[in-house]
Amino acid sequence: MISRTVKVGSPHGLHARPAAIFANAAGEYEDIEFTLTKGDESADAASLLEVMTLGAEFGDEVTLSTDDDSATEALEVLAALLEENQEQ
Repeated sequence: MISRTVKVGSPHGLHARPAAIFANAAGEYEDIEFTLTKGDESADAASLLEVMTLGAEFGDEVTLSTDDDSATEALEVLAALLEENQEQ
């Protein structure tokens, strides 16, 4: 398992638009399952509804992980999306 913990960079957190951008990007990696975790709650990173349900706000720490140890590059791309301000 590989993981990366980042802080949410969008000023309004992972609401509709930033969550959709992130979930769509995670879904593009069809053969890799990513999990997004905030506190004790986890979500399928490719599910817009599950990502939004986490309620991640600006500055919250979230952990992105996958059991696919060969997915380091994909994990880094998705982690960068979480850190970016998707509302610009």
